[in-house]
Amino acid sequence: MNDEVEYLFDEEKEMNSKSLKVDKCSNTESALGSLEDEKNSESNFSEDKGLKKDKKSSKKGKLWMKILACFVILGILGTSSLGYLLYGPYPGFRNWLITTAMTTMSHKYLATWFYDDETIEAVLQDNYVADGNLATDTSQVNFVNYSSSHTMYKNKYDKEVLTKDPGNDLYKKIDINEDGLRGYLIVIYDPSKVKVATAKNMGKYGDMLTSIAEDNNAVIAMNASGFSDPNQRGNGGRPHGMVIQNGNLVYNSARADVGGGIIGFTNDNKLILGQMSAEEALQNGVRDAVEFGPYLIVNGEPSFIKGNGGWGTAPRSAIAQRQDGIVLFLVMDGRDYAHGIDGADMVDLTEILMKYGAYNAANLDGGTSSGLVINGEFANKPRNGSGEAKTRAIPNAWIVTE
Repeated sequence: MNDEVEYLFDEEKEMNSKSLKVDKCSNTESALGSLEDEKNSESNFSEDKGLKKDKKSSKKGKLWMKILACFVILGILGTSSLGYLLYGPYPGFRNWLITTAMTTMSHKYLATWFYDDETIEAVLQDNYVADGNLATDTSQVNFVNYSSSHTMYKNKYDKEVLTKDPGNDLYKKIDINEDGLRGYLIVIYDPSKVKVATAKNMGKYGDMLTSIAEDNNAVIAMNASGFSDPNQRGNGGRPHGMVIQNGNLVYNSARADVGGGIIGFTNDNKLILGQMSAEEALQNGVRDAVEFGPYLIVNGEPSFIKGNGGWGTAPRSAIAQRQDGIVLFLVMDGRDYAHGIDGADMVDLTEILMKYGAYNAANLDGGTSSGLVINGEFANKPRNGSGEAKTRAIPNAWIVTE
């Protein structure tokens, strides 16, 4: 009996032991399953993150591809547009570029880069000023001393000229702002006050316009002659053609090769224009003169201008005299591209001066040299060929003294 009980007890013990082993295995398997599920979950999460990263990278890649494509398209359009402007059927841009570049001292390459010599010459032949080698008839200029009560005017421009600023009988400044042009017209009532002033070492070195004005006690100063600029390294010291000052020939190089001729005032204070030698000028009673051009108006008649006149668009200076003896200095701004002020051409100068009653007029050196100084300060905004606010040394100037 005891043996049976003992046997049953051992059997139960063995069964319990097996049950425990089964439970342990089950728990282990369960734990392993949980770990595996956790790993699978982590793996799935990592895969999701990877997919999101791939999607973001893909979006960024597509964005950069779009940006790159835009730049490529813009580049192609820009190149095509430039090519069309340079070589297309419409000559406006080509004429402007060639005539503007070829009349600068240091930026002719802007034309020669794109065009051969034959094309450049053809454009210059189609854009020119034909002044007919005329000479002024100074007998047609008759001085008028307008009283302060003068009220008869030909037009609004005549009224602007003849209405003096209170307390200033020497000069008046009129601002020009029209049709994309910005300039300054100086009205000088007494032509005997207009003279040529030179740089201290003209023939060797030029001076800044402000220095010439200061050295000569000038109230007004405007640039005058063009000058030699070999290899674009000229210092403004060697003027084109002759320079006459106070009845003396102070400089005489080869005849100016830029059009025009003598631009001067006689001993009786009349503006004289004409092709003549220095000796002929002195014989004709010229007291102050430079040599440049072209002539814009001769004896009240505008010169024939084909195209833009062959000088392109740039800062400009000009001198004129009305039939009543009043002298006009005109300086036009240019190369101020941020404000839409490209400059003026020969047509613009002529039209402005004709409106204000010019009877004889001539173009002076322009571009970076173009300047107007009033009481020691620049009234205009000089700019170089790159559009920078700079001026340069020049050989001489037209000045107005008290």
